[in-house]
Amino acid sequence: MKVDNKDITVAVGMSGGVDSSVAAALLVKEGYNVIGITMKTYDYMEVGGNIRNEGNCCDQSAVIDAHTVADKLGFPHYVMNYREEFNEVVIKNFIDEYMKGRTPNPCVICNREIKWGALLKKAEELGAQYIATGHYARIRYNEKSSRYILSRGKSAEKDQSYALWAVTQDSLSKTMFPLGELTKPEVRALAEQYGLINARKQESFEICFVPDDRYERFLNERIPNLQERVSGGDIMQNGKVVGKHNGYPFYTIGQRRNIGAHKQKMYVTAIESQTNTIRIGPDAELYHRTLIADQVNWSGIAGLEGSLRVQAKVRYKDEGTDALVSLEESRRIRVTFDQPKRAITPGQSVVVYDGDDLLCGGVIEQVMD
Repeated sequence: MKVDNKDITVAVGMSGGVDSSVAAALLVKEGYNVIGITMKTYDYMEVGGNIRNEGNCCDQSAVIDAHTVADKLGFPHYVMNYREEFNEVVIKNFIDEYMKGRTPNPCVICNREIKWGALLKKAEELGAQYIATGHYARIRYNEKSSRYILSRGKSAEKDQSYALWAVTQDSLSKTMFPLGELTKPEVRALAEQYGLINARKQESFEICFVPDDRYERFLNERIPNLQERVSGGDIMQNGKVVGKHNGYPFYTIGQRRNIGAHKQKMYVTAIESQTNTIRIGPDAELYHRTLIADQVNWSGIAGLEGSLRVQAKVRYKDEGTDALVSLEESRRIRVTFDQPKRAITPGQSVVVYDGDDLLCGGVIEQVMD
């Protein structure tokens, strides 16, 4: 028997931005019973930075915009407090990773633990069968493999599947992505058509809880006496000390600034937290072919035997590159690229695709050759 959309309740995660607002509008148009939920994940006065930046998801203007859109479209809107969970899971991981000399990807943790963890639980408590977001990605069910397949969004420019690799099969089974077949200009045009208040709202690209995009400031404010503890460590090149740095947590692989002047362009090639050492070298030393990743989530496939030809990305804006993926001990994966990749960074994610379909992802642990 065909299910009428009006019998299906969908909770839409509403950031106050145009994407999630149009996602909600499309669901309303399709006849679903829609609930809007805005998640308060941090307090601007606690994270510091530009507390008047209105492009972020958790300021007061964002809540007002989300509520205004919900009121116009005729569905209830709730504001939920997840600041404690966000601080304990996302922000703590962010700080811990930098203190290990790694570069974290907080959006991946937030998506898995908060948006598809805490939000999904609250949505079910409110009677929703599904949640929806404004992500540019697609989902379909593969009857042959009995798996939910997460795929790139139609718009290559806006595709956000990279940050969704850790979302579980159970969560995907309860998820809708109304914008998966749309481009950003099309979304803005729909927002204008629906008369939404945020149709031309500017996007924000920085980490949401570091609104001024200065994570050094954030770490210094969160960790007592950090600057005094880590500044003045050695900058090494070819086994020789060639300078002093500001503190290893304030560097990432491929960085050029704050490493001093040298006879040729130099970049950070390695970060050693235990010795507070930064290693530098020319651009050629940033290229590697092989990585090991842990914390693997199998998405489009249930697992792996032997090896598989794939395309893989090591950062959000990276284009997928041909590679071979194989299983390692302790449920880790090895990804070997056909051609060397630049600045593969521990702590970031490697995401493995078969065409547009996401097969698996993991956190980069080790970089080799």
